[in-house]
Amino acid sequence: MPTLVSHPDEVKVISRRFGQGAAEIDKYLELDGYKAVQKAIAEGPEWIINTMKASGLRGRGGAGFPTGMKWSFVPKQSEKPKYVLVNGDESEPGTCKDHVIFLHDPHAVIEGTMIAGLAIGSKMGFIYLRGEYRYLLKIMEKAVADAYAKGFLGKNIFGSGVDFDIVTQSGAGAYEVGEESALMESLEGKRGVPRIKPPFPAVVGLYGGPTVINNAETIASAPHILLMGGEEYAKIGSERNGGTRLFGISGHVERPGVYELPMGYNLKKAIYDVAGGIKDGKKLKAVVPGGSSCPVLLPEEIDVGLDFDQMGKAGTMLGSGGIVVLDETVSIVEFALRTIAFYQHESCGWCIPCREGTDWIKKTLTRVYNGGGSKKDVANVQYLAENMMGRTFCPLGDAAAMPTLGFVKKFRKEFEDYIEGHKAGTPIITVEQLVGAH
Repeated sequence: MPTLVSHPDEVKVISRRFGQGAAEIDKYLELDGYKAVQKAIAEGPEWIINTMKASGLRGRGGAGFPTGMKWSFVPKQSEKPKYVLVNGDESEPGTCKDHVIFLHDPHAVIEGTMIAGLAIGSKMGFIYLRGEYRYLLKIMEKAVADAYAKGFLGKNIFGSGVDFDIVTQSGAGAYEVGEESALMESLEGKRGVPRIKPPFPAVVGLYGGPTVINNAETIASAPHILLMGGEEYAKIGSERNGGTRLFGISGHVERPGVYELPMGYNLKKAIYDVAGGIKDGKKLKAVVPGGSSCPVLLPEEIDVGLDFDQMGKAGTMLGSGGIVVLDETVSIVEFALRTIAFYQHESCGWCIPCREGTDWIKKTLTRVYNGGGSKKDVANVQYLAENMMGRTFCPLGDAAAMPTLGFVKKFRKEFEDYIEGHKAGTPIITVEQLVGAH
């Protein structure tokens, strides 16, 4: 479970209620709860969207698309019902920031869902949690029930004449349904595989109706933004990257945990100052800066700001905010194998480049890890990953290829030295045994 930690450099916006019992509705109300949605009702949809645009908030699930702009894409008139879908399928390895929101501030997710609904003219919201978050689902269900009991959800919310309902839903533990169209398929009771786009969800989404889909952290940020003002929120972050973000710093650091830092905060400072540096005085070897799908950074590359634009210029991604720190003891061969094994297992199998590509990379790296590899295998892994990029229906293929390419390009010598130092005939270790042993 993520640890509640604190550091002087934190700017507590979304986490300001953490540890204060705000999962209980009466405490949430004491801490300005449900004031933002009432303001949204009074000001109207255009004001909500303009405030969100002014905030510079970009999708916290990893794509980084401007939230206010996304909401504005939903057509004002629609013959079919409109929906708000909260993506809480937090399945990216290294990521645990949505977890603490559901645990400590579930009503912020509810209130944010209502605000998004008011912005687009929706009367129905769905909050979808990953399958492994069963205990968090109980917290969300209680929070929703308490909101209904207070009359905040259902018919005529806050005496406004507006109706709004929320349903909670749990997945079955599939990484694939973190992709927005696969998430809609799952909610509709079908197998969680991606849809072909266009049409895009803003026009044809859940049950064929216009749909806004946002990550849980994005949605939970909305009430805070409306209360403090879009411009004030934008000032906290960096250019074109407004506000703060929850970063989960894990791996070989002295103080792992979830920290709320301004967008653009320096990655090196986050590791060495906020998280206390490398554990036990060891040397830094590599950093996965935003969850397992993000290309790895070398120690000399981490003096960079944590926002979507700066990380892109550095050749990686901000992703889902999961910073994984690896010290000098880590075998990149093993780490790369464990990473691709995850994506091979989680591929839905619909499209060939992803289904076959992840499987062949896993087989090749397993052979290398077990001492039966050759230098040609390293080139083959790179070739396979390059031919997966941009050739799949959803981003899972890219999510598997990008870290693989990063490992091979930046640590090729380590792969080749590993192959030279291991002879064929080493007892076979399956990926299942490897992962189980850790």
